[in-house]
Amino acid sequence: MRPTKKHLHFILVRRMILFLLIAEFLVLFGVNFSMAQNEDLSVIKKWMKYSDASNSLYHHLSDQMIMLLEKRISEVSKLETKSDWLNRQKEVRETLFEIVGPFPPKTPLNARIVDVVKKDGYLLEKIIFESQPKFYVTAGLFRPTGLKGKTPAVIYCSGHTENGFRSKTYQHVILNLVKKGFIVFAFDPVGQGERLEYFDPETGVSRIGGPTLEHSFPGAQCFLNGSSQARYMIWDGIRAVDYLLTRKEVDPERIGITGRSGGGTQSSYIAAFDERIKAAAPECYINSFKRLVESIGPQDAEQNFYHGIASGIDHADLLEVRAPKPALMITTTRDFFSIQGARETANKVANVYKLFNKEKNFSMVEDDDGHASTKKNREAMYAFFQEHLSLLGDSEDEDVEYLSAEELKITETGQVISSLMGETVFSLNKKEAILNLKKLQHYRLKINSHLKQAKSTALKLSGYFKPTEARDAVFTGRHNRVGYSIEKYFIQGDGDYVIPFIMMVPEKKTTSAVIYLHPESKSADAGRNEEMEWFVKNGYLVLAPDLLGVGETGPGAFRGDAYNFRLGKASYNIWFASIQAASSLVGIHASDISRLINYLQSRENLKIEKISAVAHREMCPALLHAAVFDDRITKVALVEPLISYSSIVMNHFYKPSFILSSVAGSMTAYDLPDLCAAFAPRKLLMINISDHNGKIAGEKMLEEELSFVKSIYANKKVSDDFEIRNWETYQTIEKIFSSWVK
Repeated sequence: MRPTKKHLHFILVRRMILFLLIAEFLVLFGVNFSMAQNEDLSVIKKWMKYSDASNSLYHHLSDQMIMLLEKRISEVSKLETKSDWLNRQKEVRETLFEIVGPFPPKTPLNARIVDVVKKDGYLLEKIIFESQPKFYVTAGLFRPTGLKGKTPAVIYCSGHTENGFRSKTYQHVILNLVKKGFIVFAFDPVGQGERLEYFDPETGVSRIGGPTLEHSFPGAQCFLNGSSQARYMIWDGIRAVDYLLTRKEVDPERIGITGRSGGGTQSSYIAAFDERIKAAAPECYINSFKRLVESIGPQDAEQNFYHGIASGIDHADLLEVRAPKPALMITTTRDFFSIQGARETANKVANVYKLFNKEKNFSMVEDDDGHASTKKNREAMYAFFQEHLSLLGDSEDEDVEYLSAEELKITETGQVISSLMGETVFSLNKKEAILNLKKLQHYRLKINSHLKQAKSTALKLSGYFKPTEARDAVFTGRHNRVGYSIEKYFIQGDGDYVIPFIMMVPEKKTTSAVIYLHPESKSADAGRNEEMEWFVKNGYLVLAPDLLGVGETGPGAFRGDAYNFRLGKASYNIWFASIQAASSLVGIHASDISRLINYLQSRENLKIEKISAVAHREMCPALLHAAVFDDRITKVALVEPLISYSSIVMNHFYKPSFILSSVAGSMTAYDLPDLCAAFAPRKLLMINISDHNGKIAGEKMLEEELSFVKSIYANKKVSDDFEIRNWETYQTIEKIFSSWVK
């Protein structure tokens, strides 16, 4: 039976009434009907001009680096004579030692030959020496049989292979050089071969990951301590030269160095620091920082100096500082290291050698291949050493018989860490960190002068830039909810990027605002009955931005070769980029927080007088820096904040994502607790404080790290304004923030 019109009308009316009742119920109980229609809180998604906004952070850092490199180019362009370049070499040498050093004192090498393998035409001596006390270096000395008199030696640096110089690619070069009469000394770089620092005997592999991760994980700790991974690796190379000079077969006037990829990095660095090396032939590395930044971006910790680009150092300096000593750049046209950068650098270096009237001492060879060793390039390298180390002969590349893994095994277990229980980069850096912490404890005895100095140093090291003007924002839309609206804007940042943000504006006028920061996005806690709405309902205007690298402005395409750690993912390489520019993500974010405050207070219709701020997890250090630098922030709440930078440096393992919110060099002058103390007497709430692994810190750690902060608040007679709370799952937002908002 078909329904009548009257029946259909009755059904329609009934459904409309039901719909209205449900809608009223949803509004009554705080459910926004518009949310059911999928509120879009994106700000710039439909703006073509900002279609590449997710890469804004890398573009901003690359702009900073290229600007610094152009400054260097301008200064170098003024050099016209040999005398000018001699002065330049002196300056570069001093700069290199300043940003990489200080190196440790030279201590006994305690070198020993643990085994000898006899092969047709040569001997392999398996050697262990100490570049620093108990910092063991595994190496192989390949010595041709039948040597007569002093013989030239070549140090071979391995690239990023897990088995170090045992790789067949590297063995091929080493054994060809030996066939041509050279002594070759090949050593394992730290984090490779038999020097894995995070070796797991149960799995037989690194707990961290491959070589670039083995370098970057402790390298980040070194940067926090004002040092670098490069410092340790360069020193190993310098001590390798020291070892060669103890050998009666080696001619001290005829020492060369080469290596490909990461070995190209090491060989160019070591040669720049050690004048005893006569001839250097780095392979598949040297290009230019400009082209590196424009192409693949900064690489692992080994390849970055502390504030290197900001100090005026480029790849060309590594060769120019050695002029007129013989140098050969070995390149390939399809290498991921820019061939254009290599050619441009080679032209600049060649001009310097010309001024020294030693044009023939510098050359570049290239072959059409990827990041690889080619026959043409190998033969050019053999000929280079034969000529400049005075050992003439046939430079043809020959077939070789590779040694087995067992023949190349040096330590009893195949790993220094389990065989000799020696030092690691982490343990050596920790010893220096302990000294820095002792100094910090001493500085804290003079409270006023220390906090003033800590603030000054934090400003400098973080790269914070105080924005003075208030910039207009672009309005892109609004959503209405019960009792408030969500407005969407973006504002121009310090560079060629924008900061998207949303504002939750209560219907009832208010003079108080909360800056709300979350590492996931501006809308992470923007839903019904979540934190941001709670603050609106408690009389605050809430502004939540996507700071660079977050939400709509991140994370971007750039990850780099130090990203996928077995303990977690984080792009260390973008952090390394900020260090090269003497900047930090923390400083950039802190500057933009101040910029947003400028905007808020410039809005005459808002009349905001009091600024509070809340940050979660990795955004906490940026807010803490901003709050210390900008006294308009009257109170701060930090949710799951890292307890201190020192906790990262002092522990073998840590959560990788914490690195991006760290400031390189901070351990030399201040730590996060010092900033907490400098924020006093303003109100500070810390919730679920995290240790270095991202777990809730225990009572002992809280007491050790934060007793200084408590004492400062007590001295200022505002002990109650510094609170530490744990947010259990059963506790409400009201319970956690109620006292803080008063």
